[in-house]
Amino acid sequence: MPELKRLHVGHAPAVLAFELANRAYFAASISDRGDDFFDQFTDRYNASLAEQEAGICAFYVLVAEDGSVLGRFNLYDLEDGTARLGYRVAERVAGRGVATATVRELCRVATATHGLRTLRAATSHDNAASQKVLAKAGFVPDGPATPADLGGKSGTWYQRDLQP
Repeated sequence: MPELKRLHVGHAPAVLAFELANRAYFAASISDRGDDFFDQFTDRYNASLAEQEAGICAFYVLVAEDGSVLGRFNLYDLEDGTARLGYRVAERVAGRGVATATVRELCRVATATHGLRTLRAATSHDNAASQKVLAKAGFVPDGPATPADLGGKSGTWYQRDLQP
């Protein structure tokens, strides 16, 4: 049974393997991270851990029983009870409800662990899978997302008010 875990230094090799294995799959629906992301992975990963330690962000990985990463689920810009949600799941588990179930779990964690009351997420108009995940997880459309919000694509912001 996959487990949602708070990102830590020991996850780095599995996270890198996840990003590399799914790079082309992700690039089909969201902006590619670019070669610099992979060339500077260790520095960026350590910077993410520092942001998490500072309480600015909270990063989670969905870890399979074999230790591989099935997905990344991140809370960005934690401030005043609100955060932005970002996520990506491995192609090998896409379409099986993994993203929806994990986003729902992260909503519970966001309230219980981080004291959040509202989550916001943006998805591009052409990312139907992400739109379905957000809708099934209780998010509602909350206005347009600009190309600046979505790495060059237009889309929609979604919001979910969390229950304590």
